[in-house]
Amino acid sequence: MWIVVLALRRPYTFVVIAALMLTLGGYFVIRTPKDIFPFINIPVVSIIWSYSGMPAEEFSQRITTYSEYTLSNNVNDIERIESQTLDGVGLIRLFFHPGAEIASAVAQSSSSSQSILRWMPPGMQPPLVLRYNANTVPLVQLVLSSETLTEQELYDYGIYRIRQFISTIQGTTLTAPYGGKVRQVMVDLDPELLQAKGLSAQDINLTMLAQNITTPTGDAKIGTLDYRVNMNNVPDFIEAMNDFPVKVVDGSMLFIRDIGHAHDGYAPQTNIVRDKGGHAVLLSVLKNGAESTLQIINSVKEILVGVQKAAPVGMNINLLFDQSIFVRAAIFGVIEEGLLAALLTGAMILMFLGSIRSTLTVWVSIPLSIMTSIIFLSLIGQTLNLMTLGGLALAIGILVDDATVAVENIHRNIGLGKPLKQAVLDGSYQVTIPAFVSTLAICIVFLPVTLLIGPSKFLFVPFAEAVVFAVMASWFLSRTLVPVMINFLVSKEMQIAEKKETKFERYHKRFEEIFHRFRSFYGHLLYWALDNRKATISCFLLVFASALLLVPAVGEDFFPTIDAGQFRLHVRAPTGTRVEVTEEYFGKVEQEIKKVIPENEIAQMIDNIGIPSVTYNLAFGDNATIGVYDGEILVSLAKNKTQSTPYYMAKLRERLPQLFPDLIFYFQPADMVNQILNFGLPAPIDVRVIGYNIKENLPVAQELCERIAAV
Repeated sequence: MWIVVLALRRPYTFVVIAALMLTLGGYFVIRTPKDIFPFINIPVVSIIWSYSGMPAEEFSQRITTYSEYTLSNNVNDIERIESQTLDGVGLIRLFFHPGAEIASAVAQSSSSSQSILRWMPPGMQPPLVLRYNANTVPLVQLVLSSETLTEQELYDYGIYRIRQFISTIQGTTLTAPYGGKVRQVMVDLDPELLQAKGLSAQDINLTMLAQNITTPTGDAKIGTLDYRVNMNNVPDFIEAMNDFPVKVVDGSMLFIRDIGHAHDGYAPQTNIVRDKGGHAVLLSVLKNGAESTLQIINSVKEILVGVQKAAPVGMNINLLFDQSIFVRAAIFGVIEEGLLAALLTGAMILMFLGSIRSTLTVWVSIPLSIMTSIIFLSLIGQTLNLMTLGGLALAIGILVDDATVAVENIHRNIGLGKPLKQAVLDGSYQVTIPAFVSTLAICIVFLPVTLLIGPSKFLFVPFAEAVVFAVMASWFLSRTLVPVMINFLVSKEMQIAEKKETKFERYHKRFEEIFHRFRSFYGHLLYWALDNRKATISCFLLVFASALLLVPAVGEDFFPTIDAGQFRLHVRAPTGTRVEVTEEYFGKVEQEIKKVIPENEIAQMIDNIGIPSVTYNLAFGDNATIGVYDGEILVSLAKNKTQSTPYYMAKLRERLPQLFPDLIFYFQPADMVNQILNFGLPAPIDVRVIGYNIKENLPVAQELCERIAAV
């Protein structure tokens, strides 16, 4: 009771505290990062080895396996190691135990990898060592397309211009461009001429290296001037490389132009991106760490305004698959729920107590409690996300109880004829202990959440913290600010009521008459139920049994499904298919998709075919693409779609395998919600067959596929 006495004795102190809570709450609402999920701090370190041209089987034996052995011996706190080996590329992922020192793990991974280079094949470069976590997912994607610029120019502008601009945004990681052609100086050789002159491709390679040398230069001091000296080791034009001498054959000098042609070209293309039937370049902006998703995407949009103005004539830069839509929807959803709860609570108090000022007291208490919770969440490093906002939405119903019970009990004491101040003291004191026990009981309910492990812990602990902070703040306010406001506001309301009966009071009396009639009817209904127990129990059991019949029809899932209006269709052609042929397959699949989904309902359709030319990209994402013979189709549906996204996916799942029996189809998570929950895996359920004998593993995996396909 002392806290209520203190509040009534020092009212302005608690009014100032409430104003401070409101001000700080508004500040932290703006300052706190906004995201779709809490930061899932289960870090992964990716080690990427590259050696072009080496088959996957040999790469696995010579490089990947040996690297795994070294890392397991020299890196601390590893929970498990996973690796994926493709032709010329080996990707190793180290998953760590909770609380591991990741900075130390990255350093240990780098030093361990450097130490084994001397045992690797000649010319092997050190691997890329990158940190990765579940929240590192694409937030937005940029598509560069043009009808006038070449694929080389699109690729160069994406990697050397746009990437440099966006990389300055805090909390972002950018992939290298997907698609396009990587510019290289190419020498096309005539095999017959090489054979006739007794040369090999290795001789030409040595010639290019010997005639194109970068060496340091000096200066020459002549007279009063100091001249910079440039070495003539590098040709000024690519065409000049055709004049490189190769070898003296039959007494005459043989040049590059005699057995081939040097020109400005590109590396063999292994990755093709299609946009509206034409070739394009795709850039993914990834989230890195606990930065605000909304802030990152807003910054990208601001920078793109200047980038588009400076872009070459004829280049189109489109921003696609904006994931901030879900974050904004979550925030507005909680705001809507909060306003609705406040309105319904106010209406209830207004109807039953007939006091506008008491209603105002409850309306003040609820947002202050939420603001206080946001302050504490921000101070401990949490973000505003689906889980914390969901916790606040859940807490709103509890916050209503604290203030409402206090206000109603004070009015009950006023009705007993007590003076206002005494009624406030008695009314608050009578519910202080029960409200405190209730608050503790609610907090204890969320205690087991702290025992969770894995992603569940990082998802549900912030949810519990949001509820606990809001409930504790609500209890504090119902013992301090609520009595103060009642003491100030209701006294004036009582003075006005003594002078004359207002129109509102007449409406309130009429409502009370209607409510008393309803209460009388309910009392008669209870008497009937007690007199007819068998009929009452039979009706109850019938309703209960009918509810049980619906249980098998209700699914079970880790998280509610979300219709994001997007889907990723993975398409795999027969193994060994050339990338150009794979592109033709994708074009035919696109046409069938447009037959299922009306073209006016497709906002965007992007094809990403094959392995990216820069292996850096393999460190992020689910890496379901394993060769030039497969890829994915990203489809974004328009807002005016007539059917749900799962409906169209079901139609495509049924139609496409019938039309293309040689192709394999499956859907991957498209929105950031499912990508984060899948933790970088291609699907919600992944089956792994582990064994040292690869040949024996394959039949087991095939049998599992057949059995699972029958489910």
